[in-house]
Amino acid sequence: MHRTFISIPALAAVMLLAGPVARSQAPAPIRGFFEGSAQAQREREARFRDIPKPENLREYMRVISEEPHHAGAPGSRRVAEYVLGKFKQWGLAAEIEEHEALMPFPTERILELLGPDSYRAELEEPRVDADKDSADAGQLPPFNAYSADGDVTGELVYVNYGIPEDYEQLTRLGIDVKGKIVIARYGRSWRGIKPKLAAEHGAVGCLIYSDPRDDGYFLGDTYPTGPYRPEYGVQRGSVMDMPVHPGDPLTPGWGAERGGRKLDRSESKTLLTIPVLPISYADALPLLRNLRGPVAPESWRGALPITYHIGAGPARVRLKVAFDWQVRPLYNVIARIEGSEHPDQWILHGNHHDSWVNGAADPTSGNVALMETARALGELTKTGWRPKRTIVLASWDGEEWGLLGSTEWAEKHQESLAANAVVYINTDSTGKGWLSMGGSHSLQVFINEVARDVPDPRGSGSSVLDARRRRNVEQARTDADRNKARHGDVRIEALGSGSDYTAFLDHLTIASLNLGFGGDGGGGVYHSAYDTFHWYTTFSDGDFSHSAALSRVIGTALLRLADGDVLPFEFRGAATTFRGYVEELERLDGAGAVDFSELRAAVMKLTAAADSYEAALKRLHGLEAKALEAARPTLAHLNEILYTTERAFRHEAGLPRREWFKHLVYAPGFYTGYGVKTLPGIREAIEQRQMDEARQFVPIVAGALSRLSYEIDRATEILDDLTL
Repeated sequence: MHRTFISIPALAAVMLLAGPVARSQAPAPIRGFFEGSAQAQREREARFRDIPKPENLREYMRVISEEPHHAGAPGSRRVAEYVLGKFKQWGLAAEIEEHEALMPFPTERILELLGPDSYRAELEEPRVDADKDSADAGQLPPFNAYSADGDVTGELVYVNYGIPEDYEQLTRLGIDVKGKIVIARYGRSWRGIKPKLAAEHGAVGCLIYSDPRDDGYFLGDTYPTGPYRPEYGVQRGSVMDMPVHPGDPLTPGWGAERGGRKLDRSESKTLLTIPVLPISYADALPLLRNLRGPVAPESWRGALPITYHIGAGPARVRLKVAFDWQVRPLYNVIARIEGSEHPDQWILHGNHHDSWVNGAADPTSGNVALMETARALGELTKTGWRPKRTIVLASWDGEEWGLLGSTEWAEKHQESLAANAVVYINTDSTGKGWLSMGGSHSLQVFINEVARDVPDPRGSGSSVLDARRRRNVEQARTDADRNKARHGDVRIEALGSGSDYTAFLDHLTIASLNLGFGGDGGGGVYHSAYDTFHWYTTFSDGDFSHSAALSRVIGTALLRLADGDVLPFEFRGAATTFRGYVEELERLDGAGAVDFSELRAAVMKLTAAADSYEAALKRLHGLEAKALEAARPTLAHLNEILYTTERAFRHEAGLPRREWFKHLVYAPGFYTGYGVKTLPGIREAIEQRQMDEARQFVPIVAGALSRLSYEIDRATEILDDLTL
């Protein structure tokens, strides 16, 4: 195991808590650990990172992906009990915590082309002989969860990706979708935005297909010859209006449990009002071939062997879907390792276990990494180690339907989480390639350090951070971007939505991270019957080296957060990032309709507060071990301030038209679904040219930044009292 790593920049290095050692022999510093505890931490991490074994991950996946295990069905319970049994086998205190949610299964699906030609869509995914799991009993058929019931007939209109700019183009062409059925291709936005916009423009139904240009033979060989989506492959998925709120549509803001309060379906704000159905490109081809009207703009053209026309008509189709609209159970598996010194400070890590079919890649690749992390932590406890802070591990249910399990659990426990949660770390699908890092920017330096200390699974002889930096250099488009990529921290991405961090970050404003490997090799079996053990071991991380590396990354992060003397939050990088967001808003405004001076002043104040905190933190180096030991009660108070700093961004009234989303810096876009909108109260108002609303949110966001500065100043005062 190679342990020579590139350094965090000198500026960041002096921020870290580490003892003065000769430069030539100095181990890499670990932010948040004093000289007396850093070496023990390094040794503990090394023991941990030696434990995860690829063969274990492979076996967990083989078992879990053997059968379909969608939420609300017996397969989900089977997987939950398997994970629970493993947690207990490894010596962890664990239980299944049950919730419930509205999860309607399809009872009828019909799609017919009525003219000029006749065609009845297959709406099925045929068996692949090379893959024994591709036709397992108990599969949910291709459908979109939370589509409305409906039996509609109308002319067809091709709307490209079905996103706002596409409807603007249709308007310029004089094409109206009112009373029509639209067909959109997957891509460029979350799938739920497509029927949402179609309904807002008066369409009576929506079809979504995977065009081979985006997800099929245009990119490479299709399954089973290659990794890409075959002609009858279909992407299932939820179309709940998650930018309004995720979770059970009938219990917005409170945990859904048996016998608890529920809205009537007619009161839900997240259920669709029109029928929608996903189809394969084989089923889409006869429909698109029968369209006339204008030839589609070049950017709208896919890779099917036709001339792409927009319509409307003369293609006329009938779409009928119906659902059983039942409430079904959710099974979250929760394990705890109780903290020895600060049991009421929680470090949380989660991945979901439910899938649309067999789900080897999504989500089992990430869930098995969580399991191996749990096993490794269990092994450490057998040596007598106990974390200072409580570690909570969660294997969530119902994520695919709309983040159901994590949202209902977080809503049920929201008061305890608001008081006790330090950080939530999320994983989901993982593959081969490079580590992707997203989350709260106060954790940017921290996760860069973690990546610095984990070996690259690609066998480069360097670290995960080195590999990510080299990849960024390769992908940079300009010399300036390449220079930035070579030096300093790897910038983490802002998070919108799309996985189980959403309730923790966007609703409860708990500092969060989302981590996973990917980017090397293609794939086109997402949410299909072909996301199987055979596909994953043939075309993705077949040797499970990256899944094992993800376990090492997550475990290292958990250990540092659980045992750190000072929690590793850092605010200079956050201040720099926020300044960049404000500059983006000024460019977006353009005409100077919004006065950003208050916001710029708040960012400057935050930058000064962050600088002062780092200077005070550095002075702890001068304290002797005895003085540091005596200061531990004071440091406990410091840590309470640090881990609640993200709460400064909580806006109790929520964002406009979606009060569930409380975070003032990060949120999914109202018309992107997953994609993030930073400083969303201002940004989306400007994009919609609602300047009064934008001006209203400037002082609200500035106030949040000032609250964060105040909390950082409080932390600095504590350090000053210790060191002056």
